[in-house]
Amino acid sequence: MNLRLPDELQAELKERAEAEGRSMHAVAVRAIERYLADGADRETVRKLGAKYASAQADLLRRLGE
Repeated sequence: MNLRLPDELQAELKERAEAEGRSMHAVAVRAIERYLADGADRETVRKLGAKYASAQADLLRRLGE
């Protein structure tokens, strides 16, 4: 995979990575890992929310009255 960034973004990434003593590759990999984990977390929360909303539908209805 090749990642082409706008010049300004690449310069900022290079500067930040150097300041942290990391490679741009390492920073990009970590960002992608976080992105994927966040998506998985959102899906888990959505599923659990639907499960408990269904299980507690009567209580939620009464609270809404």
